[in-house]
Amino acid sequence: MSRSAHPAGPRHADVLPEGHYSAPPADLNALDPKVWAQTVARDADGAVTVGGIPVTRLAEEYGTPAYVLDEADFRARARAWRTAFGADADVFYAGKAFLSRAVVRWLDEEGLNLDVCSGGELATALSAGMPADRIAFHGNNKSEREIRRAVEAGVGRIVLDSFQEIVRVAHIAQELGTRQRVQIRITVGVEAHTHEFIATAHEDQKFGIPLAGGQAAEAVRRALQLDGLEVIGIHSHIGSQIFDMSGFEVAAHRVVGLLKDIRDEHGVELPEIDLGGGLGIAYTSDDDPREPHEIAKALTEIVTRECEAARLATPRISVEPGRAIVGPTAFTLYEVGTIKPLEALRTYVSVDGGMSDNIRTALYDAEYSVALVSRSSDAEPMLVRVVGKHCESGDIVVKDAFLPGDLAPGDLIAVPATGAYCRSMASNYNHVLRPPVVAVRDGEARVIVRRETEDDLLRLDVG
Repeated sequence: MSRSAHPAGPRHADVLPEGHYSAPPADLNALDPKVWAQTVARDADGAVTVGGIPVTRLAEEYGTPAYVLDEADFRARARAWRTAFGADADVFYAGKAFLSRAVVRWLDEEGLNLDVCSGGELATALSAGMPADRIAFHGNNKSEREIRRAVEAGVGRIVLDSFQEIVRVAHIAQELGTRQRVQIRITVGVEAHTHEFIATAHEDQKFGIPLAGGQAAEAVRRALQLDGLEVIGIHSHIGSQIFDMSGFEVAAHRVVGLLKDIRDEHGVELPEIDLGGGLGIAYTSDDDPREPHEIAKALTEIVTRECEAARLATPRISVEPGRAIVGPTAFTLYEVGTIKPLEALRTYVSVDGGMSDNIRTALYDAEYSVALVSRSSDAEPMLVRVVGKHCESGDIVVKDAFLPGDLAPGDLIAVPATGAYCRSMASNYNHVLRPPVVAVRDGEARVIVRRETEDDLLRLDVG
């Protein structure tokens, strides 16, 4: 697609492409359970409720925009992953999807481990009481300060991402008089069928040590020789929003091949293999994600089969679902502002948020659903594009969808499946304040991340 140049940036004055939208749904008031959190329903008056609370009440009490998180759904999905993999495997929630101290406590109570990838995420985990030995520390460029804090805290594993990091972690661990448990992250040359920007296992990218050319084998050899490190396994992650298991099959074959080479050369069978995360969720009714028990069965069978062929003991498997747990549990609640019909094209529906609370549409060309939630409607459907309030023509929340033709300013609409990455990637673009996260459970609501205020914004501006 060609774009016109503009000094304010390539997303400022571009000509946006036509969407590939399907026919309007038979019932605009229906809420597809694949897309919405488990306790979401419509009440007798047509308003959407979550955890038994109408969204109209949530908007009155907490304002809009707001991320509304179904705590019961989050806990149920966490338990489903823990149960699916059982006691012989480890489930690490990927904190980058969404992390707060309340979420850390839920994970701890539900028996999941936690994967962090920055000093800030580590600080959040420790401050909320997550046992350090159940934390894995990721990242392609961990600072010495971050590594030192992780080692001092006693994190259960650090995932080494480069040759420099092997030496860096070993040196700090020795200096502190300990042996740090580590995994080596490798890139196996498998490109998941996903957006280019979130496919992470092909060689031309910043993560991991390539399997090609013997680099991964050399990294393991060096790590095994260092007294400050205890090498417990290999880590591989092939991408995000994945529905097809074939990529995991190829990745497992190559990882097990490396484990066999390590055994044959060094006489060591590494006891663990981490296959990462990246399993997809339903953002629209067209998406068809797998259930945790299906994923667990498929991954276990793949690894077991490959290890039997290589005559290796089957290692302990780890997985890292983040989006797959928190993504479907939340929706973003907006108030409708300007409604602008464009004849023979579509109607632009502006809301009181936008790319500052959901950058994924602009960044990844992500697709979302949307619904009128403050009431039901029998009006004819109209094709809409839900846009934000920011000074960017690329400020799109939902590219193409259908909403009732009687939609009016002041109505509440909601975009489901925004639990993952929306609050985590939120910004203050145009000095817009970031929304709160409101957790709902059994008829009660509480703020777990408060709304930013202008005082918060100005407090950082020391000039």
